[in-house]
Amino acid sequence: MTRERVFEARGLSKVYDMGEVQVHALRRVDLDLFAHELVVLLGASGSGKSTLVNILGGLDTATEGVVRYRGRDLTKAGDRELTEYRRKHVGFVFQFYNLIPSLTARENVAIVTEIARDPMPTDEALALVGLGDRMDHFPAQLSGGEQQRVAIARAIAKRPAVLLCDEPTGALDSQTGVRVLEAIERVNRELGTTTVVITHNASQAEIAERIVRLKDGGIAGIDENPHRRAARELTW
Repeated sequence: MTRERVFEARGLSKVYDMGEVQVHALRRVDLDLFAHELVVLLGASGSGKSTLVNILGGLDTATEGVVRYRGRDLTKAGDRELTEYRRKHVGFVFQFYNLIPSLTARENVAIVTEIARDPMPTDEALALVGLGDRMDHFPAQLSGGEQQRVAIARAIAKRPAVLLCDEPTGALDSQTGVRVLEAIERVNRELGTTTVVITHNASQAEIAERIVRLKDGGIAGIDENPHRRAARELTW
């Protein structure tokens, strides 16, 4: 069966000018990502993981190469078009939660639903990440893992086709991180969202259908993972 290709990257390179020094963050990356799959980008700090995800998500642009989203060439898009693309199609989860302290969990998620075309009910988004009983709590009343799950609920409330997670457990202990990965798994399974998770932790990669290993700005290998493990089975 032919899988629907969501992203197609060819010859993707990114060079940052740091004064007199050029930093090659990505070096001619070729990568396809498919509908509904959960992929882990695995690599050490500086391997190019975040740069690649930022380009896929329209937060950054490539120096060379092409990246297409469902056939649409993002490398030719202007700022306004990229803003529209991010708003309509992509949900982001970062290492730090970026919640508004003066708003409850429900209100933090509602910020997104108010500007989305076909939003998920706020209560439903929070229930999906296991926070149905914490909706009216403020961030300061929530643990780090709960705050991160609010951030996931906020990202998925607009029903994005793509969820991009940059080290979502990086600020958490392993037990709390497992709860966050469980929420990401559930979103991928129940909503069919194409999900990309960045990590430097090889044990976390076991939740993925495919593991894309990055090193020095290039792809060192892509591994199918026939023996996926549930997040609750992981330790690190």
